[in-house]
Amino acid sequence: MRHFRQVPGPELRLLFHRLPEPFGDCADRDTLAMALGATLYVPATRADLTATIVRRAQGGVCSMVIDLEDAVADHELEFAKGQAAATLNELGAGTDMYPLLFVRVRDAASIGEIVDRLGTGARVLTGFVFPKFDSGSGGEYLDALAAASQRLGRTLFGMPVLESPALVHRQTRDSELHRIRDLLTEHRDQVLAVRIGATDMCSTFGIRRDRDLTIYDVRVVADVIADIVNYLGRTDGTGFIITGPVWEYFADHERMFRPQLRTSPFLEHDAVPFRQYLVSRDLDGLLREIALDRANGIQGKTVIHPSHVAVVHALSVVTHEEYSDALDILREDGGGVAASEYRNKMNEMRPHRSWAHQTLLRARVFGVTNKGVSFVDLLKALVAS
Repeated sequence: MRHFRQVPGPELRLLFHRLPEPFGDCADRDTLAMALGATLYVPATRADLTATIVRRAQGGVCSMVIDLEDAVADHELEFAKGQAAATLNELGAGTDMYPLLFVRVRDAASIGEIVDRLGTGARVLTGFVFPKFDSGSGGEYLDALAAASQRLGRTLFGMPVLESPALVHRQTRDSELHRIRDLLTEHRDQVLAVRIGATDMCSTFGIRRDRDLTIYDVRVVADVIADIVNYLGRTDGTGFIITGPVWEYFADHERMFRPQLRTSPFLEHDAVPFRQYLVSRDLDGLLREIALDRANGIQGKTVIHPSHVAVVHALSVVTHEEYSDALDILREDGGGVAASEYRNKMNEMRPHRSWAHQTLLRARVFGVTNKGVSFVDLLKALVAS
């Protein structure tokens, strides 16, 4: 598995100073978590589920979730469980390419039910996603995950989704986050990443955000995200990779506000029509939200439409300038400050050290652009492929 593998080799060499490195289930936990990128959800009831997963993998998707929860009607749940297991077994018995695969269950008991039905599918399952994870249900999920790992003889990873009312409500949030942090710390080796369920958070207040706004414009939810990062996203060895919430729009509509993409980067790369394509698909809002995710300490993103994958991955690549700064910062052990190689900022060796480590980890799995290559060039290459 490798990001941008769908882009032809000659074009890759024009775009990348350092190519993305391969990764897989054998990668260390931090690398695997960073490599998730755009995690695409697909309903377990989809008729062509196996073919869809193979097709998405060929198109550059590196992580997918087979969904048994919100995407499945109650009366279809048993059928969905059976199809999820059958799909995993079919992929495990074949030779087609597949991404990192997770199953989002409705409850802890479903973990054992899925594992009981696996044959060859055991080798292609990376782990499970735990919806509405809280201090009450979390222990059951993690215990069931440990039992499933023991049964299969290898580590299965869990990804809790934080979205419960106890977390959202201001008067209970701190105590709930304390308990969740202690629970996840106890099971650190099993937890791959922490996912944010902003749709359920909005539901607590009867809110559905408009496509002209990012999740950070919804203050009651933005405050929750900030606290989650504060408790669980620290880079001192106690935190976890935290992934961004879903962007749910993907079609043209009548706009209330101006597009959120400046024209100048597209003029510089002779790509004004491409900018119009992004705006017409509501991808300008997604681009802005991804930038705000990164500014707030979040890596990767939940997505529900294939068109979103290229956007997430293009903005995950480390620029040559970022890479140069990170190398300079990590080259100095004694602290101090120095001008960037690009002569446009100061690098402080101690305060920026954690950022530099995270940047080099991202560089390993997403690569580093050549000088002068922008996200516009990357996006155009991904859309064309």
